[in-house]
Amino acid sequence: MLGCGIFPDKYTFPYVVKACGSLSAVNLGRVVHENICLMGLELDVYVGSALIKMYADNDCVGDARLLFDKIPVKDCVLWNVMLNGYSRIGNSNEAFGLFKEMRVTESKINCVTFACVLSVCATRGLIEFGTQLHGLVVMLGFDSVSPVANTLLAMYSKCHRLYDARRLFNVMPQTDLVTWNGMISGYVQNGLMGEARDLFRELLISDVKLDSITLASFLPSISDSTMLIHVKEIHSYIVRHAVCLDAYLKSALIDSYFKCRGIENACKLFSQTGTVDVVIFTAMISGYTLNGMSSEAVQILRQLLRARMKPSPVTLATVLPACAGLVALTLGKELHCNILKNEHDGKCYVASALTDMYAKCGRLDLAYQVFKGMGERDSIAWNSMISSCSQNGKPEESISLFRQMGLGGTKYDCVTISAALSACANLPALRHGKEIHGFLIKDTLRSDLFTESALIDMYSKCGHLVLARRVFDSMKEMNEVSWNSMISAYGTHGRVSEAVDLFHSMLKTGIHPDHVTFLAIISACGHAGLVDEGVHYLHSMTEDYGIQARMEHYACMVDLFGRVGRLKEALDIINGIPFHVDAGIWGALLGACRVHGNVEIAEIAAKHLFELDPENSGYYILLANVHADAGQWDSVTKTRRLMKKRGVQKVPGYSWIEVNNSTHIFVAEDKSHPQSLEVYLLLKSLLLELRKEGYIPQPYLPVHSQTAPREPT
Repeated sequence: MLGCGIFPDKYTFPYVVKACGSLSAVNLGRVVHENICLMGLELDVYVGSALIKMYADNDCVGDARLLFDKIPVKDCVLWNVMLNGYSRIGNSNEAFGLFKEMRVTESKINCVTFACVLSVCATRGLIEFGTQLHGLVVMLGFDSVSPVANTLLAMYSKCHRLYDARRLFNVMPQTDLVTWNGMISGYVQNGLMGEARDLFRELLISDVKLDSITLASFLPSISDSTMLIHVKEIHSYIVRHAVCLDAYLKSALIDSYFKCRGIENACKLFSQTGTVDVVIFTAMISGYTLNGMSSEAVQILRQLLRARMKPSPVTLATVLPACAGLVALTLGKELHCNILKNEHDGKCYVASALTDMYAKCGRLDLAYQVFKGMGERDSIAWNSMISSCSQNGKPEESISLFRQMGLGGTKYDCVTISAALSACANLPALRHGKEIHGFLIKDTLRSDLFTESALIDMYSKCGHLVLARRVFDSMKEMNEVSWNSMISAYGTHGRVSEAVDLFHSMLKTGIHPDHVTFLAIISACGHAGLVDEGVHYLHSMTEDYGIQARMEHYACMVDLFGRVGRLKEALDIINGIPFHVDAGIWGALLGACRVHGNVEIAEIAAKHLFELDPENSGYYILLANVHADAGQWDSVTKTRRLMKKRGVQKVPGYSWIEVNNSTHIFVAEDKSHPQSLEVYLLLKSLLLELRKEGYIPQPYLPVHSQTAPREPT
């Protein structure tokens, strides 16, 4: 056009600017803007509107606002374009300020105006301002306009006001597919899966035709292994009714298949994908990680990179747990470099995933470094760090972070409470646990089943079984986790009859036991020395309930036989395990050999342990003590030399106890505690009392370089 000598006018430029905006070619748009200025058309309402929309739609809201303020006469469309720009970036202050300015002008507010401002309320969770706008909507008669009503519905859902959302849904004169999608999505996002399924059934019998958004919104409500058939039915519906299987619907299907343990179906659907899409690859990575298939998750990431696709922040945050599952620190660091290179580290969920990955790879120092470097920390970031400290043997740091989180103004949620209670259980610190319980009793927080189960575990580990049972009995609703927590509590305290009675009570309620339930029961039998009963429950688990025995079940059985001295049978169990045996099981056998003085089997167990975990000093000490108990001092010296040759250092044991609301830590043979003299005097007097009862101290492996028998003192 320019080459032909024809100059554009105010009717040409809006189309050119719109094209620049659609292509996200903002720099080219700026060049066009310069030409518009040279021709004196910048302040024309049509040209100006097009420029403002281009800038606003591409998140250049500052440029849009500069031009907006220059235009002397603004119509409703121009105001709405600017409001939409602020809505896109979630700038609530500017959006509300602009809305107030608009109200005092001659420009009339329309349905688009309300939709823009209400979407800001939804994004930022500003329910009070949103309800005020709802009143204005009704007053101006826009409540029957579908776009406004649908945005109101979304606002109430995102602000967790599902009762108000459903009440609005019920009185809406017209409900289109967007309305149904919004209500179903609201239920799913707020964890009300049953309500989502009920509403979906209502939709199926209505005259409204489902689309890909409906199905993608509903599928997350199907997330249990018993619901695999329902995922297949929806997949069949998509094929029969030729519903557009776009990337988001396909990823939702893959996600649901994985959650319902339909791994083969998910893989088959993925293999049928013609085009490479990051969203679909992310769903596969997430699914594999969820099912503990970390190696496969990493392979999908490599496949994505080979296709020269750029992983999104969500993809990276999803694959990091797979690195944690594989303890693949090097790969985790490589992903961290990718995150820094692409400036994704500012996203809270990515930083939280990094924190968790480093902690699970044993680098709590790097986890804390990432956490400290976060500009803004949400509850997920705090929860990740609190849990990491608790799981890595730093319960005191975990409780300290819990306090800092509250003082910093971040609201606690159920995950926070569960993580902090776990730390209290690990210390154990009853006072802190009771303080946290106080939050729940005062209704400052809405407790859930997992929080209440964590309370049971905390009270049990702090030695207050009565309080644990009181929490259990007060629960309005119970699932298998709740029952498992209480059964485990009884088992740990040697109350096997109560554990078994509770197990049978659980069966009467119709709740099916899982692998954790049987682990708790078998462990309880072990504490009570009831071998036959333990064997019975293991057989019942595999034969009556079809639950495959896991490594921890075999470890429990080894411990069960080991406690009563049936070490040969314990060894037979280990030899019959159908998968790779870890150090924990051999360690349990070696510990039992020490108790019952079986040198032959102890040496078999130690041989495997020195191969599996050659740097763990505890196993060398255990073997040496077995030989010392048998008077085999040459073997003790040999073990000591092996430790020295391999550079293995004995880590001093330590314990802690809560006295008068203070936690005291004691390290073996350490006299740095201010009351160490009184402590050792008390220990000596206790030892004298034990000797009166017939206790004879056993010789043990000294930590000195020269190993020799030590006479009891």
